[in-house]
Amino acid sequence: MPIPQGPFTGRTVTDLARELRDRKTTSVDLVEQALGAVAVLDPALNAFVTVDAGGALAAARRADEELSGGGDRGPLHGVPVAVKDLIMVAGVPATMGSRHFAGYIPDTDAACVTRLREAGAIIVGKTTTHEFAYGPTGDRSATGASRNPWDPARMSGGSSGGSGAAVAAGMVPLAIGTDTGGSVRIPAALCGIAGFKPAYDAIPADGVFPLSATLDHVGVLAGTPDDCLIAYRHLARDGGAVKEGTGPVRVAWLDPGVVFDGDPRVTRTVRAVAASVSGAASGAADEVRLAEEVVAELRETYLAIQSCETAAVHAERLERAPELFDDEVLERLRVAAELPGWRYVRALEARRRLAETVGALFERHDVLALPSVPIVAPPVGAREVEVDGRAVAVRPALLALTSPWNVLGFPALTVPAGTVDGLPVGLQLVCRPGDEPLLFEAAARAGSAPTPG
Repeated sequence: MPIPQGPFTGRTVTDLARELRDRKTTSVDLVEQALGAVAVLDPALNAFVTVDAGGALAAARRADEELSGGGDRGPLHGVPVAVKDLIMVAGVPATMGSRHFAGYIPDTDAACVTRLREAGAIIVGKTTTHEFAYGPTGDRSATGASRNPWDPARMSGGSSGGSGAAVAAGMVPLAIGTDTGGSVRIPAALCGIAGFKPAYDAIPADGVFPLSATLDHVGVLAGTPDDCLIAYRHLARDGGAVKEGTGPVRVAWLDPGVVFDGDPRVTRTVRAVAASVSGAASGAADEVRLAEEVVAELRETYLAIQSCETAAVHAERLERAPELFDDEVLERLRVAAELPGWRYVRALEARRRLAETVGALFERHDVLALPSVPIVAPPVGAREVEVDGRAVAVRPALLALTSPWNVLGFPALTVPAGTVDGLPVGLQLVCRPGDEPLLFEAAARAGSAPTPG
């Protein structure tokens, strides 16, 4: 059964900013609402690892004083947010979801956290991550599995599963995550909210514990695409120079069947929303496909880059204290460490070629539309599910439609696209770097998000 909804369900950042400036609420009130919601709802969801009540209330009081004195940092000023637990927040424990970092407290903020503070946002706590972000399921962590507000017996997705659950349950209106193969978009889609992975390096990753440095992206999870955009403008290196009023957007449906044979009901549901985004009467305005050999090369390139870079990050820990890893994560790391270096070199070469090949799809279209995840949220702990009468491996299914855009570094946004079996599904929109205005213009047509209940 869905859990009750928290105080920020249906309240956008713009709504909260207006309430603050109209003196209908205060930042202290908003933070107290967030803290109260965490106390009531989080025991069922395990979205939060650490709650910094004292630090959040102190920051909220300062935000209220600034607003009362005429100081206004923008729409995030005084708004409570949450941060994934492998993004450093000074003075707040960072576990990375692992026993390896029990008791670790960083003394400096990550660059994205600094930008949040400069925008006046109030950090209420750290959210659950799959151990070292090395998994899309969100249910392997020293701090326990994060769970889905639509059904706590189901996965929130990963690795930013706590951030997804916290926003979807209305505990906070906005959260920050990381995305190496889909780790912002997967939980956003499975939990029925919006999630934005910008272009590679658009948001600085300094102070973020790495999984795979050339695939890692910092991203945003929120109730609406507009809220993702507001946060992005404050977090991005260039100030998120995304303009409005872009006019017609050429949208093409990217056939997901060539990439992964998922649940046909998910595809039908998402495609119906894609039709409204494109303005077509039925289906998308055009349909495009990736060649099977391109799909295979994208998959192998992702695997080689992530495996080699992740194995390098954890080489000493694997040798010194393997027993501190979760068993599943440990097995994946050992397999990754066996990949030969020449595979990595060839994968880096392939990535450049693939960017040109896939980029050609945008010569006649501005935005590609496809499902974010080809199945609904699996049960916590499941590694195989039945889909349309056949067994489907969970991890490849969750990653299949999101990981290509990490390889290529293209911006990708998931927006809610209805439900299947009472569980949310997401529409993924993808563009070339620099075309983010078109991405958000298309997202604006997708409609409002459903809520559990």
